[in-house]
Order: sequence, then C-alpha cells, then structure tokens
Amino acid sequence: QVQLVESGGGLVQAGGSLRLSCAASGRTFNRYTMGWFRQAPGKEREFLATISWRGSAYCADSVQGRFTISRDNAKNTVYLQMNSLKPEDTAVYYCAAVGDFVPIKLRQDEYDYWGQGTQVTVSS
Repeated sequence: QVQLVESGGGLVQAGGSLRLSCAASGRTFNRYTMGWFRQAPGKEREFLATISWRGSAYCADSVQGRFTISRDNAKNTVYLQMNSLKPEDTAVYYCAAVGDFVPIKLRQDEYDYWGQGTQVTVSS
C-alpha cells in the first residue's frame, strides 16, 4: 500500500513556473513507476508525464519542453517542474503510482494508487 500526497500547487501568472511534489509513504518507493495527471473542470483526466523505477521518463507531447518529471528515491518524492505556464494549464494535478518494477505507464487505468490532488491556477 502506498499513500501519495501532492504539494506545490497554487496561483501563478502566465509565463511563470511551479514545481509540484508528491511524497510517497513506505519503504518501497524505488520499486514504483510514478505518473502525473491533471483534470480541468469539465474535462477528462489527462496524462502528463511518467517516470519508471529505473528513472526512464516520458512526457506527453502537449507539455513536452515545458514540463519535466523527476524523482528522488532518497526522499520518496516525485516532482513535476512546470515552466512557461499558460492559463490552459489550470487544473487539479494528481500523482499516481504503480509497482513493482514496471515500465513507464501512460494510461490512468494502469495506476494503482492516487494522491488527493493539488490545484494549479494560471492567471492571464
């Protein structure tokens, strides 16, 4: 069982940056593949980025070049660095986990554990 807690969301102006963090409980974080998703009002949840237990990372085309996923296994934490934010990035951002020792996952139904989400609002 893994518990995930996101933080780092907030209000930012267009063009600004935020770094989201997702802290995981337990001693087996380094076994898990992690992902970030977001859901805007009235829209479906959208895949953003994933990083495997090995550290292989992949970002969706829609955020490629602006968002970067990384992990620190010593801190049981995965990060999403978001640069050049746009008003259309406004959403609730979720992290997710799936284990053990699996490759990167792009679909939300492939993940077993979810955080409660953190709100990101980008003003124009």
